Amino acid sequence: MMHRLAKAILISACVAGSMTVITVNEAKADTLRPDDPTAIAIGGQLYTKHCAECHGANLEGQPDWRERQPNGRLRAPPHDASGHTWHHPDAVLVAITKSGPAALAGGGHESDMPGYEGVLSDGEIIAILSYIKSRWPLEIRQSHDRMNTQRR
Repeated sequence: MMHRLAKAILISACVAGSMTVITVNEAKADTLRPDDPTAIAIGGQLYTKHCAECHGANLEGQPDWRERQPNGRLRAPPHDASGHTWHHPDAVLVAITKSGPAALAGGGHESDMPGYEGVLSDGEIIAILSYIKSRWPLEIRQSHDRMNTQRR
């Protein structure tokens, strides 16, 4: 862990009116940090502010999230173990959060979820996703870690 911090860049995040510093590894800036108490605390606050309205205060998603709304778009999925968030590697989760699902899916896909580039910094996105991952059961976190290792 210390060798990673040697190559870290500092990303500032304003949370609750104070300046907090999040370190993100330069080489692996898309790596989630679910064991970092600072990232989790900041991520939890940012999740509440930017994500909980649609994805639920407890990561439960919207009711009937697999069913399309009258406008044809899917409802917000859960980010807990019952959803599919953990089926995607870190880099994909960061890209979806940053650009929005429609930008990544292409083909005229529409989504109610916007991209957060320009709203959230990369460090803030990592913190939110780290918070989400920190709430998954250990076996799902380990499965997700294995998936990330195979894709790097």
